[in-house]
Amino acid sequence: MAIIVLALSTVMVLAWIVLLGRANQEDWVAAAYSKVLGNLSEIDRLRLKGKERLEKLSKYHGIAAYGVRFLPVVDFEKKIKKLGSDNRKLQEGDLKSLSVFVIPGYVLQREFEAIGRGSAHKTIMAHSYELYGKKHAGYITKNLLAKLLSYPIIGVASTLALGAILLVAGSVTVGAAIVGVGTLIVLVLTFTIYDDLREKVSKRRCAISKQFPNVVSKLALLVTSGMIMDRAWKLAAHSQELELYREMRKTSEELDNLVSPEVAYSGFINRCNTKETAKLASAIMQNLSKGNAEIGRLLKDMAYEAWQERRNIAKRDAEKANSKLMIPTMLLFLAILVMLMVPIAMNFSGI
Repeated sequence: MAIIVLALSTVMVLAWIVLLGRANQEDWVAAAYSKVLGNLSEIDRLRLKGKERLEKLSKYHGIAAYGVRFLPVVDFEKKIKKLGSDNRKLQEGDLKSLSVFVIPGYVLQREFEAIGRGSAHKTIMAHSYELYGKKHAGYITKNLLAKLLSYPIIGVASTLALGAILLVAGSVTVGAAIVGVGTLIVLVLTFTIYDDLREKVSKRRCAISKQFPNVVSKLALLVTSGMIMDRAWKLAAHSQELELYREMRKTSEELDNLVSPEVAYSGFINRCNTKETAKLASAIMQNLSKGNAEIGRLLKDMAYEAWQERRNIAKRDAEKANSKLMIPTMLLFLAILVMLMVPIAMNFSGI
């Protein structure tokens, strides 16, 4: 058994090395571009987090403000500068910060069209389009799929090699456990890379749905007061720094750059990918030539429906929370019951 496991590990390592050797300039450039995009996304996240932290700190006054100074401080600017420095090096051709472990995945995508254009690629592409936009979705998809392809090869090979060594040493039980459990752990950890992307998309859609009633109410108020739709859209888009508002700003910028409304609002629908935003954008496109009176009524109705749906969701969430609280409540009741009954039983036993 040890020989078979070791042979399988050797074959996987050799396959990984051969794939790494077949990497060309296109693969390295794609990996570098994906790294740059990832760093830029992290820079945006850190800047937003730093801004939120400053806003929270500005609310403290007096003694509370003095006490806050002693709390641990995260140096966002230092991290941002480091990421910016990494990006400059990558753009200048310095690829030292790139991980070679992901490169074989790029080779597999390039050489096997079934992998590079399969169902997994399409699913990841759809999620990446929502999170990163059409311009960068292709590179992000390649990078994520490369990780899903490359990491299991080297991870499982390492696990099998370790298991084989233990089997040869005579630790049959431990070696077999490492081969089986270790392989499973590697596969699960690899799947979490995709699951993390799916979770981000799910949270983003949920956040957009929660923000929608406020947005459509603002649009209804502005349009019914006489403001044209494009102006109302831009004003509402710049009113907050949340997911839906950022997507609205992208659409507003496209309209300012003379992109046709159909293309701009279609992109908004695809990026948000929720039924509420699709309904809003479709209504705007259909009523562009009918004036404010028609679209104003539609927006009012849409706002009313959105708030009603928001209330229903809140009620359902409250019911779920109540049901989840039943278990800890029952455990607390049993604990109190035990605390009361034990002294009574001890008193009876002492009589």
